[in-house]
Amino acid sequence: MLHYAVVFLVIALIAALFGFGGIAASAVGIAKILFFVFLVLAVVSFLFGLMKKG
Repeated sequence: MLHYAVVFLVIALIAALFGFGGIAASAVGIAKILFFVFLVLAVVSFLFGLMKKG
């Protein structure tokens, strides 16, 4: 999932470089959402891993 967030961020940077502001804004929004979903899932996975060992 983090891979897709980085891909959308790169797409946004390239789109912004060529002047496609709307596409860049959309890609940045998708990248932000994917990053925060990844972050939440990583924290939940870490906490479940701690609970399983303890």
